Amino acid sequence: MIPARRGALKGLGALAALGTMGGTAALAGCGRRDDPNGPLHFWAMGREAEVVAELLPAFHARHPGLQVRVQQLPWTAAHEKLLTAYAGDSLPDLCQLGNTWLPEFTALDALEPLDARIASSSVQRDDYFAGILDTNVMPTAQGARLFGLPWYVDTRLLFYRTDLLRAAGFAEAPQTWGEWMDAMRAIKRRSGTQGDNRFGALLPLNEPDPLFAFGLQQGALLSDDDTRGAFSKPAFRRALDFYAGIFHEGLAPAMTDTQISNVWDEFARGMFTFYVSGPWNIGEFRRRLPASMQGQWATAPLPGPEGPGVSTAGGSSLVLFKSSPRKEAAWKLIEFLSQTDTMQRFHALTGDLPPRRSAWRAPALANDVTSQAFARQLERVRPAPKIPEWERIFQEMQQTAQRVVQRTQSADAATAQLDAWVDALLEKRRWLRARTGRAT
Repeated sequence: MIPARRGALKGLGALAALGTMGGTAALAGCGRRDDPNGPLHFWAMGREAEVVAELLPAFHARHPGLQVRVQQLPWTAAHEKLLTAYAGDSLPDLCQLGNTWLPEFTALDALEPLDARIASSSVQRDDYFAGILDTNVMPTAQGARLFGLPWYVDTRLLFYRTDLLRAAGFAEAPQTWGEWMDAMRAIKRRSGTQGDNRFGALLPLNEPDPLFAFGLQQGALLSDDDTRGAFSKPAFRRALDFYAGIFHEGLAPAMTDTQISNVWDEFARGMFTFYVSGPWNIGEFRRRLPASMQGQWATAPLPGPEGPGVSTAGGSSLVLFKSSPRKEAAWKLIEFLSQTDTMQRFHALTGDLPPRRSAWRAPALANDVTSQAFARQLERVRPAPKIPEWERIFQEMQQTAQRVVQRTQSADAATAQLDAWVDALLEKRRWLRARTGRAT
């Protein structure tokens, strides 16, 4: 998932929207760029688009005949902009694409497979964290194909107060659900004896990633080859019961992130000990927490049911569009941005975590204990279901869990309702599957 970086259109709703966008796409887009010798057009989002320009001098030194034009897109508009460009036949040569958007653009047949190019290049597939690379592998009629190369990675793990955990009687971060619950209960009991209202964890109710990770740890979110919901089945129910139980025992406040004035201030104040978050918060914690607090927090992989658990496989990838008349030149840029030394430079400029293990040998990562917890977690990540509808299901899953947490609906009723909604959403997928007899 890409937190706070989602476009306006989602899933099959976005695909359906293409039917109404054709009349305006030619005006919104810039037209086809058919000159095979012209400059490369590279679309990127957010801070990454700003930073990539600083990497290009080294690329031009290696390929002096190639020019690159970078267009920066805001994350809030990127998804719709890409769909508009697809409808208007004005896609760029290459693009930064959120991992959960790949199934959609693969279904549109907009992306160029990269398997053959990688096989004849210096890029080593087995150097990538396997679960992250798998987010770019999509089923096709010709078998599984690779449609992107991870550019930077994102996952979720524990940020925690080491001093508060020790004060509650625990020397190490928990590795299992049971250990985590024991630690949070001890923290809660201790806060009661001191007369303050502190919690074991902060899990904002409008952030789906923690529950999503717990569900991935159980291994089942959809069934029947991703054509039906599996949320009322025992696997996901165990994840939901664990998640909701944290709130029902008073170990986490039933709040959204908008109800928390400042996460870093409350973390420093000791309102909560554990916080499930992503790699961007390494820099935020170092900048925003007071100096006296810098030795009192750490990171650790997510606990699992019986040991260290899997987590989410997020981030962005580099893709090559089929419509590009400059595929060979565009691949050279993807290959350059995927080199170990380029990724290390990119990390130094952005703080984004690299997807290749070899890039983690740089001292800035190899000697950073806080970042190394992410390296361990990245060895245990699992991709989201590879269907265009997943982002809509992802959000509905969290809204369902919120009703269970707030006790406005029972877990039985909520998950049955969610499965019915998902089954209706995926009805066309089942119909196409029945007609073609293969993945659609």
